[in-house]
Formats: sequence, structure tokens, C-alpha cells
Amino acid sequence: MSTPGLFVIVPAAGRGLRFGSAQPKQYLPLAGAPVLVQTLRRLDRLGARAIAVGLSAEDPYWPRLHVSLATPLVTFTGGAERALTVLNGLAALSGQARGDDLVFVHDAARPCVREADLRRLYEAAIDTPDGALLARPVADTVKRGGPAGEITATVDRRNLWLAQTPQAFRFDRLQAALAGAVAAGELVTDEAGAIERAGGHPRLVAGSLDNIKITTPEDLVLAEIYLAWQTSQHEGQ
Repeated sequence: MSTPGLFVIVPAAGRGLRFGSAQPKQYLPLAGAPVLVQTLRRLDRLGARAIAVGLSAEDPYWPRLHVSLATPLVTFTGGAERALTVLNGLAALSGQARGDDLVFVHDAARPCVREADLRRLYEAAIDTPDGALLARPVADTVKRGGPAGEITATVDRRNLWLAQTPQAFRFDRLQAALAGAVAAGELVTDEAGAIERAGGHPRLVAGSLDNIKITTPEDLVLAEIYLAWQTSQHEGQ
């Protein structure tokens, strides 16, 4: 059996309203380059056949970027929701990808993902029909809150994980799962959720704590610290 090809989709059509910046967070400067460029440089190390970047139809920032990668880049128009953007990305890659090829989906605002974690995710995803995702076990005590902000329960954190990206699945399986969720009007917030809805059980792969998603200005500061530390320790690889 031939080795599956590898493709990457990066949804980057969001406006990042929670961040509170006039400029989308994926274009803010981070350690000498925009966040999105830093993210793409990490993904470039995978040796994928193509990286597809989903952009807003009115995106004025992408044409100004200077992105130099070894991996071919494909751009496409994103949708109103993440699931629609990823579906559009799969459509943009359909002329190159086979049904059993692997697709990594990675947040544009996760620029600190380590190459070693990407490799372990690939090995896990290629070994299971349901795919895999990077995630972290929950370490803090978890409380369930009520409508007035009161605690209604303490949740057992054993076997609870916080999902990260990339998330990796077979092309046909992911496309069918996302299309099914969209057709049913069900909002899935990540690709693993669509696979679960279709009856699958994606594998959890322990990711690194520094694979943070930039959501607030504080996260941007933390990402810069992590990138500098990774460089000093040669651990961005």
C-alpha cells in the first residue's frame, strides 16, 4: 500500500474579535514576522504536498505578506464558520488529494507548535482510520458554573483533555463528516467533533503546553516568550 500524501489546511478567515484589535490577530507582529507567517513556517517543516490557507473575501493583508516556503501554497475563500472554511479548503485541494490522504487542520494563531509534536501526530493519524489530534490533559480543578456565576458542581478532571491543533484525518472521512454536520445545521467547533458526530473516536496525542492559541494580547506576549525559549533550546523542531 502506498504511503498517504499529506496536505495542510489553515483557516485564517477570522477577524479575531475577542482579541480587540482593528487588525486580525493572525497578521499582528510576532518575533519579527506576522503570526500567520510564523505558523506557516512551522507547518512548512512537515514536507506536505500543499498548504491551503483560507482567507476572508475582503482580506487586504495577505497580498502584503512575504511568505517564502518550500511547500506550495494554495489560497481559498473561507466561510462564515470554521467548518465551512475547512470544507472550502478540502474543495480547493480536491484536484491534488486522494481520498485516503491525510489532512492536517491547524489554527492560524498557533505559531508555537513543535515539529516533534507534528511528527508524533502524523504517526498516530496514519495508524488509525478515525484520525488524531494534539491535546493536553486538564491539570486544573474544573468547576461548572450556574447562571448567576455560582458553582453548581466540581467536575472530575480525570480523562478530560483540552483540544489543540493540528487535527489530522483522512481526506474523504473529514469531508464527509463536516458536510454531514453542516447539512444537519450542527455547529462543530473543531474537526474532531465532526468525526465524533459521525461515530468515530479520534486518538488523543499529548501535545506541548507551549502550543498555545493566541486569543488575547497576553497570549501574544506569551507566544513571543515561548518562541524565544524554543529557539534558545533548539526545541521549535
